[in-house]
Amino acid sequence: MGHAVREADTAEASRVAQEALTLDPGEGAALVAHLSRPPAERRWTALATADGVVMASLSASDPAVGHIDLLAVHPSAQGRGQGRALVGAAEEWLAGQGARQARFAGNPPCYAWPGIDVRYTAAACLAESLGYERYHVAWNMTADLGGDLSSQEAEQRLADHGVTVRKAGDDRDRVAAFVEEQWNDRWAWEAVHAAGLHYAEREGRILGFAAWGARPAWFGPMGTAPEARGMGLGGVLLRRCLAEQRDAGQSGAQIGWVGPLRFYSRAVGARAERVFWLYRRDLA
Repeated sequence: MGHAVREADTAEASRVAQEALTLDPGEGAALVAHLSRPPAERRWTALATADGVVMASLSASDPAVGHIDLLAVHPSAQGRGQGRALVGAAEEWLAGQGARQARFAGNPPCYAWPGIDVRYTAAACLAESLGYERYHVAWNMTADLGGDLSSQEAEQRLADHGVTVRKAGDDRDRVAAFVEEQWNDRWAWEAVHAAGLHYAEREGRILGFAAWGARPAWFGPMGTAPEARGMGLGGVLLRRCLAEQRDAGQSGAQIGWVGPLRFYSRAVGARAERVFWLYRRDLA
């Protein structure tokens, strides 16, 4: 059975995503809106069938690689070929934009997930049935926000060494410039667009930062300059962000695309929980 694919209306895409993304309850509309506001140089599209939506993109930094950022089919319509039709349409659009490879993988800095959550089993099965190769694994950690997230004592110890910790306001661009200098432009974009951004400085020099809400409801990114590591900045900045997420009504926080498992486990008792498979396929 063929399925007509057309350009998606944002409201329609949001409705489908809200219903289909059962492992991300209440986030579907926010994710569609997030992916609809990527960096200015990014090319992207949203395509729809009667009961499904796919969003795809290419970054200027790597235009040969296309990303399938979101794929959702209404639960009542799953198993009828709409997901396959949507992926095919996304691949055709990506190829038309010059992509030579398609990936089910996050396209930083504006992404929904690192890859396919392994619990969205139907999506993983679809990718493999279409010839996609699983090439990497990523994971999130979960931090419960019901415990003690205070950081006043640690902040006082830092203050005794001349370090001030504060929330970014009108100086957000200054913090983003530090992030780009120390890491990359992707993290800098996230720092600019984060719901909350905190940083530490001494004598006018920024030493570290932490952000949350660049990807809706998730924590990250976070980093400390090499000369400031070992001072406890990371733990303070992390706790400030998590406390702010709790104040925003969250009971838990996803720490996205985690590298240092031990740090987050020790700092706030976070646990590894969500696992993502990343897939790729060369386009003919």
